[in-house]
Amino acid sequence: MELSQQQTAKLVLLGEMGSGKSSLVLRYVKGQFFDYQASTVGAAFLTKTIPELSVKFEIWDTAGQERYHSLAPMYYRGAAAAIIVYDITSTDSFNRAKAWVRELQRQGSPNMIMALAGNKADLESARAVTVEEATAYATENGLFFMETSAKTAANVNELFSEIARKLPKAEAPRQQQPGIVLDTAPQPAAAKKSSCC
Repeated sequence: MELSQQQTAKLVLLGEMGSGKSSLVLRYVKGQFFDYQASTVGAAFLTKTIPELSVKFEIWDTAGQERYHSLAPMYYRGAAAAIIVYDITSTDSFNRAKAWVRELQRQGSPNMIMALAGNKADLESARAVTVEEATAYATENGLFFMETSAKTAANVNELFSEIARKLPKAEAPRQQQPGIVLDTAPQPAAAKKSSCC
């Protein structure tokens, strides 16, 4: 893959503190998971390339704490895609995700791809938000929806790959065909020079 053909896309993760945004990114980018991870302060920045889709993600993992909420537009401004993450064991987390969706619909780019990720799918026995409820909400709001588990890695790569597939493809520059171009238009006859004394 030539670098000129690779598409770079800014992707931002939004959601309540404790929903697992940082764990999702860490699992996706580095293949790691930690049972305890300190909360993100401000935002963390990582990159990951998907060579088979010619996409390089610039991933912004934003803080979920309320005091950092006013900084969020700085991170999602210009984003090609956003993943709004909620914890399937918390209705408060799901309601907060809905608030993020409303904010992005109001202030984000109209072309932004938005995905809703129900994280912590490994905690099925503690589920508070049903798949049906989340699916219906995502459908009503034009969101791509998937449940994930950063702990078990379930659907993590699939989530990011699906977003990469949904990105509008940049048009490849047209290359000129080799050869010469002949001008077929007839040229006006050149004025004859008269010879003089």
